[in-house]
Amino acid sequence: MSVAAPTAARAAASRRLVLLLLMVASAGYVGRVAITVVAPGIIKEFGLTPAEMGTVFSAFLVGYTLFQLPSGALADRVSARPIFAVVCVGWSLLTVLTALVGWPNPGLKLALIELWIIRAMFGVVAAPTYPTSGRTLAVTIPASLQARANSVVLSSVGIGSAVTPLLLAPIASRYGWRDALLVPVALCSIAGLLWWWLVPRDLPAHATPAAVANGHDARDAEESPLHTSSFWFLFASYFLQAYLGYIFVFWFFLYLVQVRHFDVLNAAAFTALPWVATIFAIPLGGVLSDAALIRWGPAWGRRVVPMIALSTASLFLVIGARTPSPSVAVGSLTVCTVLVLCTEGPFWATMTHLAGKRSGLAGGAMNFGGNIGGLISPTLTPWLADRIGWEQTLTLTAGLAIVAGALWLGVYVAEDARRDRS
Repeated sequence: MSVAAPTAARAAASRRLVLLLLMVASAGYVGRVAITVVAPGIIKEFGLTPAEMGTVFSAFLVGYTLFQLPSGALADRVSARPIFAVVCVGWSLLTVLTALVGWPNPGLKLALIELWIIRAMFGVVAAPTYPTSGRTLAVTIPASLQARANSVVLSSVGIGSAVTPLLLAPIASRYGWRDALLVPVALCSIAGLLWWWLVPRDLPAHATPAAVANGHDARDAEESPLHTSSFWFLFASYFLQAYLGYIFVFWFFLYLVQVRHFDVLNAAAFTALPWVATIFAIPLGGVLSDAALIRWGPAWGRRVVPMIALSTASLFLVIGARTPSPSVAVGSLTVCTVLVLCTEGPFWATMTHLAGKRSGLAGGAMNFGGNIGGLISPTLTPWLADRIGWEQTLTLTAGLAIVAGALWLGVYVAEDARRDRS
């Protein structure tokens, strides 16, 4: 038998695994953001204030952030096959419970408490998603393909954010918010069944021969990746990248309405643009990062895309903040969002290079930092805007994007051992 045959078979299996991870992560993201689409119906039925609904959104982030490290450590010990099967079941059940909140006797106080608990638990269940995915790719995908593999899975963020309103809003407006939540229940259930049936039972919890041949050597798992300076430079950069990204997640729509004076429908359409664009931009960032790694080696290859993208994003953010033209502002801020999010693949690929078989723990730690940035950003941004104005606030944030790019100078991935041993 020729050598090409098993290589081709292994490549096909890797592609199928990446697509299955994308499917599960996208279904989970639909379940995650569904609450934002049906929120008007929930607010109306229970008489919630926007601030009270905001605490429901935050409950997810609290559970999700706190369980990043435990879920990452779990991913280092347990195969992704049972983890994602359990996670999909959890998503489905918690979404059903959300649809049953306040039924049959709605009451404001009890409903709010139920929503807090359910959303916090949803965050806990969703926490393993990206650490487990990153760890699985770390031990199955060659190093030269890590960024594109991770970025394909991470494009689930754009897919989930773009398709959820399209799927749920028409149902919610016609049949009500409870019926609309049956869509993510069905998607998560189907994703879980397909995952369980199609993923090999022997999906490795440790590095495959192909991965070892490309540098995923079990020997470098003796030292924790959290003890290396390169990891903490990466952690700090991801914290700032997420801080910037979450501004657009939470405030782009309101900024267009309140500051740029767009009508609501146009603002909604423009707000969707970055998410549609990231479906393509995140994988493109991964492809470019892998190409740079092959051309310049891991040390500079992994730095090039995030350093250029984040620095360029700062320029577009300043233009968007200071231009008198609303249309130029929309275009500039959309480009800024896309540039920030296209760095996701390089971040996660570099993490797997540094951590190897401990990519679950390292991915959980890095994502913990990103979500801390996500918790701070939605509160600090409007606080600063009230005091110094949106123009100065966004200009200041542009400076943070430059710092995020510069921090990559401290991230070193060696040719012969992916870890910084300083």
